Amino acid sequence: MSSAWLLPEHIADVLPAQARRLEELRRVWLDAARGYGYELVMPPLLEHIESLLSGTGHSLDLKTFKLVDQLSGRTLGVRADTTPQVARIDAHLLNRKSLTRLCYCGPVLHTRPASPHASREPLQFGAEIYGHAGLEADLEVQELALEGLKTTGVTGLVMDLADVRLVQGVLNGLGVADRLDAAAHGVLLSALAAKDVTAVREAAGAWSPQAAQALSALTKLYGGDEALIEARRVLPDHPLVCAALDDLAWLASQLRQSHPEVRIGFDLADLSGYAYYSGSRFAVYGEGHADALLRGGRYDEVGAIFGRRRPAAGFSLDLKVVGELLSGRNGPVVRSAVRAPWGEDQALRKAVHHLRQEGDTVVRVLPGHEHEVQEFDCDRELALVDGQWMVRAL
Repeated sequence: MSSAWLLPEHIADVLPAQARRLEELRRVWLDAARGYGYELVMPPLLEHIESLLSGTGHSLDLKTFKLVDQLSGRTLGVRADTTPQVARIDAHLLNRKSLTRLCYCGPVLHTRPASPHASREPLQFGAEIYGHAGLEADLEVQELALEGLKTTGVTGLVMDLADVRLVQGVLNGLGVADRLDAAAHGVLLSALAAKDVTAVREAAGAWSPQAAQALSALTKLYGGDEALIEARRVLPDHPLVCAALDDLAWLASQLRQSHPEVRIGFDLADLSGYAYYSGSRFAVYGEGHADALLRGGRYDEVGAIFGRRRPAAGFSLDLKVVGELLSGRNGPVVRSAVRAPWGEDQALRKAVHHLRQEGDTVVRVLPGHEHEVQEFDCDRELALVDGQWMVRAL
């Protein structure tokens, strides 16, 4: 029989030092977003399942915990991603005609972890911009993403750019798009996402040798600018392909100017979230972490199910992952503090109050207890010296 205090698998308490780091990360990201003009929203943790999963696809449905509302009898879902909620807010509650910039930060819950060591309760931060179809919006969210990661202290940043229009453009250019049913399309996308050349050739070979050759070439198109040059050579000359490659080249040039310390590359076969995105997409990696820390892109269809199809671009990340990365690199967060005795002396109380007003952390030692904490290092003490309460080093 398991102990009553054990938590479910991949669910964990956040203890003092790490909790403080997460709160500081949250503030950094919210301040960065505010500097760009993004307004903060706080969607509810629960919604009717129809609203929560509208237009999100099968993958998010599998991630979502479902329960029955005892008040209405309807099925509710615990959010597994906040973006659909923000799209609903933009479409129905704000309903602005012009540009809308929104950000959010809060927990989401997954039925299964995204990786063997991942939490099922990520602390998701995200930023979304609605109403602008131009590349300026794509560039803005990418620059905000890089600025946020840099400000939090993540080093060795690498951004991979991609565009989901490439696959559709290749299929259209080869004249095979209309011959694909849903099952065949799914098999092809899975093979491309896994960069499994053999599976891609098997899936595309039934249509034509040209299709097999072009789609197989797509799996190898990653790296620097040479990936774009090679893509123009081997992929069909289709408007979708040309537009995607032109857009990626422009975004890369802009990002290299504003963030020369970030390595900008391309992974043209990266199909993560293919059904969700509608244009350019990106992933950002940091030193010391193998998986992407942050993902985003353009998803113009996200609000269509709510009756308002608006151009949209944005990104999200799990602050817990960033916190763990920084904790392993920088060690625990410890704040300098002043240790003070407990007492009824009014002069002592005034001295403690004054120090706190000046921004110092003052930990009073209560009678019969020793000071034992993770988050504060009492390197000074408040002591009575010649009748005056004074701070001195320990």
